Amino acid sequence: MILFLLSYLGGALTIISPCILPVLPFVFARADRPFLTNGLPMLVGMALMFMLVASLAAVGGGWAVAANQYGRWAALVLLALFGLTLLLPSLADRIMRPVVGLGARLSEKADAQGSGVGGSLLLGIATGLLWAPCAGPILGLLLTGAALQGATTKTSLLLLAYALGAATSLAMALVIGGRLFKAMTKSIGAGEWVRKAIGAFVLLAVVAIAFGADTGFLSRLSLSSTNKVEQGLLERFGVGGPKQSDDDTLSDEGPMPSLDGAVTWLNSPPLTREQLKGKVVLVDFWTYSCINCLRALPYVKAWSDAYTKDGLVVIGVHSPEFAFERDPGNVKKAVADLGIKYPVALDNNYAIWRAFKNNYWPAHYFIDAKGRVRHHHYGEGGYESSERVIQRLLAEAHPGLTFAGVTKVAGAGVEAASGGGKHSPETYLGYRKAKGAVSQPAFVANKAETYTVSPAATNQWGLSGKWTLRDQFSQSGASGGKIAYRFQGRDVHMVLGPDDSNRKIRFRVTIDGKAPGPDAGLDVDAQGNGTIDGQRLYQLIRLKGDQRQGLFEIEFLDPGVRAYSFTFG
Repeated sequence: MILFLLSYLGGALTIISPCILPVLPFVFARADRPFLTNGLPMLVGMALMFMLVASLAAVGGGWAVAANQYGRWAALVLLALFGLTLLLPSLADRIMRPVVGLGARLSEKADAQGSGVGGSLLLGIATGLLWAPCAGPILGLLLTGAALQGATTKTSLLLLAYALGAATSLAMALVIGGRLFKAMTKSIGAGEWVRKAIGAFVLLAVVAIAFGADTGFLSRLSLSSTNKVEQGLLERFGVGGPKQSDDDTLSDEGPMPSLDGAVTWLNSPPLTREQLKGKVVLVDFWTYSCINCLRALPYVKAWSDAYTKDGLVVIGVHSPEFAFERDPGNVKKAVADLGIKYPVALDNNYAIWRAFKNNYWPAHYFIDAKGRVRHHHYGEGGYESSERVIQRLLAEAHPGLTFAGVTKVAGAGVEAASGGGKHSPETYLGYRKAKGAVSQPAFVANKAETYTVSPAATNQWGLSGKWTLRDQFSQSGASGGKIAYRFQGRDVHMVLGPDDSNRKIRFRVTIDGKAPGPDAGLDVDAQGNGTIDGQRLYQLIRLKGDQRQGLFEIEFLDPGVRAYSFTFG
């Protein structure tokens, strides 16, 4: 229930987001009409269309977004005609009678006859196709959950709650605008002029959307105006991220969920709950390109090595984030390269993920010898208390068993602990979750485009050269493509891969325009040169001193790279 309330509140907050500005003229264009037969149907149409498009985009992949691009242009044409009927009704009727007839009937004749519900609903649907609210933390949480959990009634209803929240705030604006409209027309008798002004604003909004203002500058401006408010709501209700104490408290969280549904197992035949009775079990949800998972991995491996003889069974549940992580061959190679010897279940369909009601990478669940979940921990850190939990559960299962202390662990390379302090956030380079981009022109989904970039502020990034944005990655279309990121931190990692598994792609990185030298990461030399030889996480920068701010740039000397995300430490 709390998540539905948060979804509704998140939608209501779109009214303070600049990216909603191009939609407002379409809403206020109905402000002088009766709300129940005009404003309300329009808002309902907007909410339903947004819920439908957002649901398809979350679970349907790139084809849904591509289809929506055509829908946006159709909606722009319809709403431009609607604006013309407001601005120049007589001229539009004479010159464009066959084309504008529908718009004219929707805006005037149907309303005059008191039957404007259908027309307003259609205009609302068209407006919903143009409604691209900025993906703040709440909408991002909903879309990510929908993508991971699949198409469900719950995710569609959550998206509908978000849309209804936005419709509610727009309805309040519409009522206020209607009263203002009546006051203006009553006081100065300027009803026709007000109608023409609204028509002009509608046409201006159409032009703004056609040139990408709703998804470009205004979208970036919106990040600073709404994200803090939405993040505060998430934290207030406890669903904004993993939160748990780092103590070793044990409780009974219910029976161990099923391990059924894995597409295959590595290092072991399939395991079941029944087979594991009598064993203490640690279930580690991870994925091989996740930097947080990789930093936790040395501890998980050390626990497996130290306590297997005492009855501990570690199970890695590999739940993929990116499409290439679904390839069993890729996972098998990663497991071998990372030195993982315990059983790994490939949870490509998120069956085990859903059974545990999990939401995080990494996530550790501790199960006692009776098959009960006794403790959990999300994210990095808390390693000492987690090991104490393992020791206590083993002591419960084997009375008299004692332990001298905790295991000493020191990760190396990408598995080394974060440098601490404040650093740039994980940043995705596909259009589904891209934030902070400042490329020009504004990003276009599923279409090759030539971009330029000059990130000026910390955490801004962008593309230059010829690129095509897909839902999960950006793909270069020619040699010389670049990505720039003004970052803060000690480490810079990127998840990269070639568009063809047999292709190798050369690249070069710089910091503040210079070769990294001693600050080069594991996957580059001192001159900043490296080669992409597979789909994985690459460590590009590891500063020798304290973390700092800097301009990171990577140039791909060959075409065909797929850039998925940045992570920092």
